[in-house]
Amino acid sequence: MKQSYFSDENFENTDFTQHPSEKSEYENCIFRNCNFEYGDLSGFSFSDCGFIECNLSMVKLVKTAFHDVVFKECKMFGLQFTDCNPFGLSFKFEGSALNNSVFYQTSIKKTVFKNSKLIEVDFTESDLSNAVFSNCDLSGAVFDATNLEKADFRTSVNYSIDPALNRLKKARFSLSEIYGLLYKLDIEIDKNS
Repeated sequence: MKQSYFSDENFENTDFTQHPSEKSEYENCIFRNCNFEYGDLSGFSFSDCGFIECNLSMVKLVKTAFHDVVFKECKMFGLQFTDCNPFGLSFKFEGSALNNSVFYQTSIKKTVFKNSKLIEVDFTESDLSNAVFSNCDLSGAVFDATNLEKADFRTSVNYSIDPALNRLKKARFSLSEIYGLLYKLDIEIDKNS
């Protein structure tokens, strides 16, 4: 099957579920208000692309390549980033909802998650060193054998991270959310003092 190549193009208000395309390579393209829900992007490649206000929930990502891709205000429920092509994997999330997505054993150093909902996201055995979690909700997110060295959680809330099971050297946290590191000790912290 021949692969299509698209460069410097804008796709707006397109429902890719109605018009599925064959495996394609996209470079420097913008997808605005597009629907990919339950679609199959396996084998696709995206470089320097932006997804704005798109629905990518439950999309298949087997060997999908993301290089310097920005997801802004996107709905991205249940994505298996574990299945992506690991070579050069890099992206940024802004104002997006990634609830129930999986980053198991994914190396995504320096990734920025900004103003996003990361509810029940699985970061087990991921490398998130130098990652930034800016103003994110991490309710129910799973951190187990995760490299969080130099990660920044200072403005995020609702995380539960066991320091005995994760690498936290030089990670940054706010005092107001310190309970997220101490929850396993079953101690009471007076938030009023």
